[in-house]
Amino acid sequence: MTRAFELVSQYQPAGDQPEAINKLVEGLEAGLAHQTLLGVTGSGKTFTMANVIARVDRPTLIMAHNKTLAAQLYGEMKEFFPHNAVEYFVSYYDYYQPEAYVPSTDTFIEKDASINEHIEQMRLSATKALMERRDVVIIASVSAIYGLGDPESYMKMLLHLKVGDIVDQRFILRRLAELQYSRNDIEFQRATYRVRGDVIDIFPAESDDIAVRVELFDEEIERISIFDPLTGSVEKVVTRYTVYPKTHYVTPREKILAAVDEIKVELKQRRDELLTNNKLVEEQRLSQRTLFDIEMMVELGYCSGIENYSRYLSGRANGEPPPTLLDYFPADGLMFIDESHVTVSQIGAMYKGDRSRKENLVNYGFRLPSALDNRPLKFDEFEAIAPQRIYVSATPAAYELEQSAGEVVEQVVRPTGLVDPLIEIRPVATQVDDLLSEAFIRAERKERVLVTTLTKKMAEDLTDYLNEHGVKVRYLHSDIDTVERMEIIRDLRLGVFDVLVGINLLREGLDIPEVSLVAILDADKEGFLRSDRSLIQTIGRAARNLDGRAILYADRITGSMQRAISETERRRTKQQQFNLEHGILPTAIKKKIADVMDLGQDASPALPMVAEKVRLVKGKTPYQVEAEIKQLEQKMLQHARDLEFEQAAQLRDKVHMLKQALLEI
Repeated sequence: MTRAFELVSQYQPAGDQPEAINKLVEGLEAGLAHQTLLGVTGSGKTFTMANVIARVDRPTLIMAHNKTLAAQLYGEMKEFFPHNAVEYFVSYYDYYQPEAYVPSTDTFIEKDASINEHIEQMRLSATKALMERRDVVIIASVSAIYGLGDPESYMKMLLHLKVGDIVDQRFILRRLAELQYSRNDIEFQRATYRVRGDVIDIFPAESDDIAVRVELFDEEIERISIFDPLTGSVEKVVTRYTVYPKTHYVTPREKILAAVDEIKVELKQRRDELLTNNKLVEEQRLSQRTLFDIEMMVELGYCSGIENYSRYLSGRANGEPPPTLLDYFPADGLMFIDESHVTVSQIGAMYKGDRSRKENLVNYGFRLPSALDNRPLKFDEFEAIAPQRIYVSATPAAYELEQSAGEVVEQVVRPTGLVDPLIEIRPVATQVDDLLSEAFIRAERKERVLVTTLTKKMAEDLTDYLNEHGVKVRYLHSDIDTVERMEIIRDLRLGVFDVLVGINLLREGLDIPEVSLVAILDADKEGFLRSDRSLIQTIGRAARNLDGRAILYADRITGSMQRAISETERRRTKQQQFNLEHGILPTAIKKKIADVMDLGQDASPALPMVAEKVRLVKGKTPYQVEAEIKQLEQKMLQHARDLEFEQAAQLRDKVHMLKQALLEI
């Protein structure tokens, strides 16, 4: 499909945005492999990215370092490009305990995982979009550099159906079985099919709201229609349709058999090696596990942990990188790395952690050595395969600056005219009492305060102290899951409490317009949380308020503090000059409170719906939510079978809300 990107927005580029967009587009057209966009908080970095995508009109991958940020970007891009394919590609595990062995205690930990079916469907939808069209934006986490099924094998497994084709019904059913679809004439759900005479209904693996009906007449495909699987109403009739496999690891039969032969050869070599070294237990263990996997692959076409044999399934040599999402991207694709100062280092760290775990499994006979090639990309492999990149951050790290040869596109001026906060330095000795008085002042003005400490104990003690003195305060810590974290942020915005205390408040979702004060305790203690980048990021949390201010409690000015203060002052001065030259009066940001909970499936849900979504999952684990979704889906299908479509639709809405909330857990 050759549809062009169509950017939909009520705003036009303003401030530094037009110049930044032009420079980035010029750099891409000139063939620059690396560019850096230094975009401050509130300057509209996402809008700039959307404009660049629309201008260059190329398939785009936006990488983020966690699911929360990815979900926010997905929601924003869905609003900017409602007529194009905006997809979401993150890890589909709600819970994942990888296979591992601890030699010191002789403990083997079996792989245990809970797959979120909705995210799995979105991942399949992402690769399908890349294969069918060019107007694609994929928002991904670092799971994009993990092994995925081979694109070539995946393409060979597609089932193409066309009106007028002469095809035996049994051939279609056999091909659906090869695609790992299961027949289910009673409960019609994702990745299943049902047969009624000469009619085959298929529920595609990559869809959650449409199904396909194939009507045959004397072995000729007479009609193909798209219908609502819940109500059965036909939405449109098409001339052709492509059915995609249930999993990215699906492989043609001949390739499975060829892989089995190679696995047997490696198994024999490894057994001889283990027996030579008198490792009898390891040899027996490896033989048993591998032979069982081989039998499953021959009989069913797949086995549990089939990804450990991905080297043979993808036809890659020993040590070669595995196929990943990047292999599905065209050569002229475009990549944005958001919050690059964190995301780049995270990409670099993935390989070594995975390697050490798998080496134990291989050494102690739980896996063949070829399992080591089922891994994330090494950083140099990522660099070699990644398309043209634009690093986006308010505080680019040394790597981005070096790759961009020092050429940084700045987006420091905010269209709203808001300036960076004023910075004050106050003594450490009185920091707690001083903060208490500041908190009361802000509360009276109906403004909010963010406080960052160095230790968990300090954060807890400070929360207790402020609470005892009548301040409405909450503590945000690492044990709080995503949904509750979002609820805390929403309550802060609504004024349920006035002060939020935490250790690292740099996490996304804390760009809150109501925050007028950021207090950094013990700012002169050099380290990761008090580096110049961390300080600039933390200070920026007050940059969305007209009266934004940052207080650094310190007894001396460290090098990091000096650099952070100088950079903030430079940005502040540039914004003030721009405001003066263009007669701009700073305007407070009005951000819908629902935004922080919106994953993007709906453009702008009302606050009651957001509150309802939070209520539905509050206090529940992902397992419990997943179980409830399955239970509700069964009830929904039963209502549909009983022709009670109104009740079925109500349950579908509830399931939809639960799935949205589950993505954020």
